[in-house]
Amino acid sequence: PDGAGPLWLSTLGAAAGEVPTSAPCWYTPADDLSEHFVDLQRDSTVADVLDAVGHELRSTEHVKRATYIGTAIDQGRTSGALTAAIVNQAWGEGPGAQGPSNSRPPYTPVPYSVLAGADRGPVLLDPMRTTPMHDLHVERGAVFENVGQWKRPWYFPLPGESMHAAVERECLAVRRTAGVMDASTLGKIELVGPDVATFLDRLYTNRMSTLAVGSIRYGLMLGLDGMVFDDGVAMRLAEDRFLITTTTGGAAKVMDHVEEWLQTEWPGLRVYATSVTEQWATIALNGPMVRDVLAATGTDIDLEPSAFPFMTWREGEVAGMHARVARVSFSGELAYEVNVSGHHGAAMWNAVLTAGDPHWLSPYGTETMHVLRAEKGFVIVGQDTDGTVTPHDLGMSWIVRKDDSDFIGRRSLRRPDTARPGRKHLVGLLPVDPSVWLPEGAQVVSPEHAITTEPPVPMLGHITSSYRSPVLGRSIALAMVAGGRDRIGGLVVAATPSGPVECEVVSPMFYDPEGARRDG
Repeated sequence: PDGAGPLWLSTLGAAAGEVPTSAPCWYTPADDLSEHFVDLQRDSTVADVLDAVGHELRSTEHVKRATYIGTAIDQGRTSGALTAAIVNQAWGEGPGAQGPSNSRPPYTPVPYSVLAGADRGPVLLDPMRTTPMHDLHVERGAVFENVGQWKRPWYFPLPGESMHAAVERECLAVRRTAGVMDASTLGKIELVGPDVATFLDRLYTNRMSTLAVGSIRYGLMLGLDGMVFDDGVAMRLAEDRFLITTTTGGAAKVMDHVEEWLQTEWPGLRVYATSVTEQWATIALNGPMVRDVLAATGTDIDLEPSAFPFMTWREGEVAGMHARVARVSFSGELAYEVNVSGHHGAAMWNAVLTAGDPHWLSPYGTETMHVLRAEKGFVIVGQDTDGTVTPHDLGMSWIVRKDDSDFIGRRSLRRPDTARPGRKHLVGLLPVDPSVWLPEGAQVVSPEHAITTEPPVPMLGHITSSYRSPVLGRSIALAMVAGGRDRIGGLVVAATPSGPVECEVVSPMFYDPEGARRDG
């Protein structure tokens, strides 16, 4: 205070009450603000903030999205207040005009152990889906594989039997007598409404509106890019009701595909879609003797070919249970798919096995299914296709309607690129040495390039499916090969870890190309 202390002592500045007006200083003005960092984790600077403001962004939330400030691991705790203050100052507003942008939870760091919780096993990490017959497969000693989230029987080994021996036995049973497979995992979507036929004509490349009630038709779906998206069959249950099937792994994406088009592109169509995959248990009977097996279960359905032709369905009693039976085949053999309520799946499986005992009926798994379908040249979407394959590439131009009616992917499918020479085609490959098995994914090259040691070596394509065929007594493979159909009868070379393998290019249909076995 004045008057205190020695005479030579003077009081100056703030101590004397001379306090200057305070002003916030959020950044130091400079000609170049590109190194004045606001968010060190995103390398965002004052220049970035002022650039966003210069584009008329007023909200700190909008500035956050333009600059990515506050989106790193601290969620803006070290930069949010500073950013808000710079924005306020740039707009000539007071320091409290806007606060920091919102941060996502958790607001404070949380240990991973808290987020993870107790280890309850794999079921909670990824749902494990099983069919109604799963426990019966376990009792029979099935070896399982994961298909999507489903546990599917891979093969059914007898005591001491290897996988190779089990698959060979199962394949020959289907080709010679009878086999049964749990096909419940195939996606199933029921579509109902007065416009359902119109919608399915747009969903598939072939026409479904001409399908009669009681009939079935195979169909391909394309993406907007004109490439194969999924496949399955459509069953017409009534004039305004269809059941369509999908691949096991594609069920969810097809359901999403259906809903997207119904809700966003064609909301005026009166169609309602319901996933019914888990409501049905499906038992697939394949082989020349399965008509006798199905009859032995006790059924009121007339199974004679004239009364129950291929690609139709019938309803009736099977083994005392109400069933919808479809005559479709993924093996090329006489086949019936018995569909019952999921609650009756286990009972129907047991009834079929009991009825099939006198006919040497054998359960079989997915590996046998793959061998059987490859022998017939039937494709599996996602294995023989990769998102760059059109119906024409698969040799399935017949399934694409030629009129001017629209369907999803039609415009892209008609681009010149989809018909250019040199596109990869699905073909069959037979190794010159029939005992050699070709690894899937192996690259296919021309014979003149097989001896090239200097990369790059031009690639013609790759192996998509490869198996040992018990009924043919040799190895077979499907491959996507550039100009493949023009190479039929010629040779190519598959590059394998054990060395180059010469292969003859053939039709992808190795077995019963006339389809004579379809009716038993």
